[in-house]
Amino acid sequence: MNGYKIGRGANLAGANLAGANLARANLRDANLARADLRGANFGDPELRGADLRGANLWGADLRGADLRDALLEGANLKGANLRDADLWGAKLWGANLEGANLKGANLRDARVKSANLHGANLTGANLSDADLAGANLADANLTDAGLERANLSGANLEGANLKRAIMPDGTIQD
Repeated sequence: MNGYKIGRGANLAGANLAGANLARANLRDANLARADLRGANFGDPELRGADLRGANLWGADLRGADLRDALLEGANLKGANLRDADLWGAKLWGANLEGANLKGANLRDARVKSANLHGANLTGANLSDADLAGANLADANLTDAGLERANLSGANLEGANLKRAIMPDGTIQD
């Protein structure tokens, strides 16, 4: 960790933290761009406003994470556990969230344009006002999800489970 400052505002760009235990870490506004965080345990972390562009978070445990306004553009979150995470206003353009657990997550006003959410669990997730244009939601579980005013133009919903989901126009799916 030579030259790295740990904690709020830390500069960990490009760091190798694969498998690290970062439980309850305060990494608010931290620079974690291109960091290797595969399988890291964050356990309820503070990552509000963090720069995670291009970071590898494959299989990371981010349950309950505060990722409001975080930059996750092009990040690899394949298989990550984001259950009950707060991603309000997060920027996830082109992020890979294939098979990720986003059950109960708050993605209100998130920018998820062209992201891969194939097979993701979005049960009960709040996607109100989210930009999902061009996103791949094939085979995703959107049961009980809130999609009010969400932009789904060009999104792939093939095989997605939309049972009881509140659609952009306010209707509820059967």
